[in-house]
Amino acid sequence: MTNPSIDEKNRQRLLNLRVELEELEAMSAESRKPAELDQSMVGRLSRMDAMQAVKMSQEASRRRQQTLKRIVGALMRIDAGNYGYCTLCDEQIPFGRLAIDPTYSLCIHCAEASI
Repeated sequence: MTNPSIDEKNRQRLLNLRVELEELEAMSAESRKPAELDQSMVGRLSRMDAMQAVKMSQEASRRRQQTLKRIVGALMRIDAGNYGYCTLCDEQIPFGRLAIDPTYSLCIHCAEASI
């Protein structure tokens, strides 16, 4: 059985993290747009740098989106009353593991087995 006060503390951490990631996502929207390749304005290396910066920004956005999905899943588990339990084996996830990342849905044994 999970501790309701810990669940509420993690809910608040998850909500705060979600707001932070959504703000970052909104701020970085411009940097994910395709790089304009006006060859008369920019040298070859500068174009390559611009293309690399766009790719890096797109990858960061992809990771933020994955984290946001994990946050939604964790919030749903809190609401359903099964937060803190492994979604594969139904064993309780140690509080220390959830303190590291409140979006974890697997116990350490199932997480290691899925690698």
